[in-house]
Amino acid sequence: MPDQDSIQHRISTLTAWLHHLNHQYYQQDTSEVTDQEFDQLLAELQALEKEHPDLALPNSPTQRVGGTITKQFATAPHRYPMLSLGNTYSEADLRDFDERVRKGLEGAEFAYVCEMKFDGVAMSLTYEQGQLTQGVTRGDGTRGDIVTSNVRTIKNLPLHLRAAGPAQPPEFEVRGEIFLPLPVFDDLNKEREQNGEALLANPRNAASGTLKLQDSAVVAARRLRFFAYSFLSPERNVFPTHSAALEALKAWGLPVSDTWRRCTTLAEVLDFIHHWEKKRFELPVATDGIVIKVDDFQQQEALGFTAKSPRWAIAYKYPAEAARTRLNSIQYQVGRTGAVTPVAMLTPVPLAGTVVKRASVHNANQIAALDLRLGDMVFVEKGGEIIPKITGVDLTARPADSQPIRYPTECPACGTPLLRPEGEAHFRCPNDEACPPQLKAKLEHYVSRKALNIDGLGAETVGRFAELGLVRTPADIYDLTVEKLTGLERLGEKSIQNLINGIEASKQVPFDRVLFGLGIRYVGETVAEKLAAHYRTMDAMVAASAAELAAVPEVGGVIAESLAAWATHESNRQLIERLRAAGVQLALTGEAPQAVSDRLAGLTFVLSGVFEQHSRDELQHLITQNGGKITGSISKKLSYLVAGDKMGPAKREKATELKVPIISEVDLLAMIPSSTEFNVADEALEAGNASRPEAAPEAFPATASGRPGQQASLF
Repeated sequence: MPDQDSIQHRISTLTAWLHHLNHQYYQQDTSEVTDQEFDQLLAELQALEKEHPDLALPNSPTQRVGGTITKQFATAPHRYPMLSLGNTYSEADLRDFDERVRKGLEGAEFAYVCEMKFDGVAMSLTYEQGQLTQGVTRGDGTRGDIVTSNVRTIKNLPLHLRAAGPAQPPEFEVRGEIFLPLPVFDDLNKEREQNGEALLANPRNAASGTLKLQDSAVVAARRLRFFAYSFLSPERNVFPTHSAALEALKAWGLPVSDTWRRCTTLAEVLDFIHHWEKKRFELPVATDGIVIKVDDFQQQEALGFTAKSPRWAIAYKYPAEAARTRLNSIQYQVGRTGAVTPVAMLTPVPLAGTVVKRASVHNANQIAALDLRLGDMVFVEKGGEIIPKITGVDLTARPADSQPIRYPTECPACGTPLLRPEGEAHFRCPNDEACPPQLKAKLEHYVSRKALNIDGLGAETVGRFAELGLVRTPADIYDLTVEKLTGLERLGEKSIQNLINGIEASKQVPFDRVLFGLGIRYVGETVAEKLAAHYRTMDAMVAASAAELAAVPEVGGVIAESLAAWATHESNRQLIERLRAAGVQLALTGEAPQAVSDRLAGLTFVLSGVFEQHSRDELQHLITQNGGKITGSISKKLSYLVAGDKMGPAKREKATELKVPIISEVDLLAMIPSSTEFNVADEALEAGNASRPEAAPEAFPATASGRPGQQASLF
């Protein structure tokens, strides 16, 4: 049996090697090993850390998948206050700023560094002996929230710095911006639009909200990214200039945007601003201006600070662009779930680097609130400079005989009367079995990356097959043959064979992803995983009642009703049988987790709030491992309500009214044998959730090799 020293050496070796591979993958766009080899190395490290938790290193690569539940965010003071920058929208103000700098430096020569002002969340990171030890938000500038567990899930942020470049101080601080890449933001909003949910306002708000989540596993799934833009150290004169510090940060493995430039005159600064005024819209990250800093650190110190901001830096913000154009018509689009979304069709107008022809109107409520009428001259802006939206109407240009827009009462695609469920903003087409755009969208969802991910059969191709009548349901995909596809436009012999091979390979995709791919309303990735883990087979799940489905952790009544209704449709049962006949995975493979005791047999529990010692998933596992059941609602039949911190008052009141015992996490653990303590890494490893992150290829344009393309160099 290996001794402690050899195990520690193997853990250290694996940790260093995986950090190196992650750096090459996310910073250099290079894969030195296959994904399978990476997964095997990561799995080996997880197994060693599980067996020897005392030997695990603090910044192990296994922390990338998250899993930490934070009861609440503690706060920490900033050693160096995080002050705001003075803002200007005027070049004249920049000239005044330049003049003040010249006077303050008494005519000495100086240079500026110009950087893109990324629209995200400011973050302070502390590194000690090359290891990330703390992440703190800006807060009020003097004190912020400690969000280290969330920050550690950001894939392009090194947990352990490289030894390249200049020597690192024993301790220093890195400041930068955490942001949501635009392709990720677009994906989130497309999914929300399909589900009839309110769209996220802008990437900055989405990033800020994500960092406030208390489950780091959810944060990891959001695919945040980081750019470093500042170095601070208690040791004086580590670097002579800000530009030298940026070069060092990059050498140490920190992501630094390649868009910064050193400028020796104000004219060069203005050239930089003019260069990026339109070009910034080509970047895969939201920006709202340029930050100009005096480069020399000693000169920064000489210039000093005002009460609120440094005298050696200023932010030039690009004015929000707006346009006035004519509303010509409203098109009504039908999504995968039947939600009917109005889209304003406009006379084309230049706006924020693009020509805008369409704008979101969201729903009937917004049409009424804006009092939109066909032929109106409307004002259009880009929300967060991303999504075109109508912000108002020029009433002075409205014809006297204009009429309010009447929202359709029938589906624009199939003519079925629209329904508007109580409490929802969207009208919906209930004809989910025959409405053409719904069927097409469901096929596109089934072959998408997060679902079956069929190689050679992307959304565009399967959509074309649907229009040609080759496929109507996911099961029809498995009836495609070389003979049926031969002769189709843009499909050569090799492409056809790759597609057929991809369809065959999709039969090995796990059950939970198949379930997600079916596009059942409200059944997203997480819910599909929970349902698959609970029922193990499709047959067991479709046989369950709505009440039984609602008792599955994280399912609840609305999802359960939707799933139960889906299962009762004969067409969906036929779809299941056709998928089964094709060989698609409709059950989890391997043995189901074995109960270790019956200590909680016959007892049902509701978990509510945030817990101190374990995550909610861990507690749910402990309960089921010992024979208990989890439900999502409080009733007279409930055995216990397990109350954590920040539990809602409504559940407490209902439990008290029904005389359901309310216990704490400590009380629950006292009911369970100590030998069944559970480590969340067990489930992650068994389920394959500890595999290599795939955010880079999906978030940014890919090359032919499937790796991120040139644009990804910014990340």
